[in-house]
Amino acid sequence: MPLDFTAIDFETANGNSASACAVGLVKVRGGQIVDTYSTLINPPTGWWDFHPGNIRVHGIYPKDVENAPTWPVVLAQMLNFIEGDVLIAHNAAFDMGVLRKTTEAVGGTLPELHYACSLLISRKTYNLDSYRLNQVAYAVGHEEFDHHDALADSDACARIIIHAAKRHGADDLDGLLAETKQQLKPLNLPTDEDSADLN
Repeated sequence: MPLDFTAIDFETANGNSASACAVGLVKVRGGQIVDTYSTLINPPTGWWDFHPGNIRVHGIYPKDVENAPTWPVVLAQMLNFIEGDVLIAHNAAFDMGVLRKTTEAVGGTLPELHYACSLLISRKTYNLDSYRLNQVAYAVGHEEFDHHDALADSDACARIIIHAAKRHGADDLDGLLAETKQQLKPLNLPTDEDSADLN
């Protein structure tokens, strides 16, 4: 099996996981980036309050998402893009929590997808002072990207996994997970079970 997966990154309007306001996806086939998808998101009703701290991080303002697609539209487009792939995110507990909670907020359901965490893989691959996304990206030679832009962050995540696989001599995702002692997790697990692995 080749190195195939979809990297994903969310930005949120506030501290609640149901407030997705941007998403970026990067598809990898055979260890090569082949396609991308990104959009701003009009957050679900009730989760539209943009916190100043979040705005400082990602630079997205309420006016930017007024005419953006709503979550049901975005989710359908995302799932069509993902095509059942394994999802990979940096600090995946956060991004999978956003995916779950934003879907719950609109009464939607998610398919049985699986995911892995590039942060945890990085800890088993590189010897760094920090394993924040930008620091790991710099370490693998990906220095020029707009950190906290959802598409740029998912692209960096994808490049980290591609680099890590080469470093471990892994031909596919299963091999990389085995080398870094990680396991795929089901998306429909409660978030608190995922978070425990980050401690």
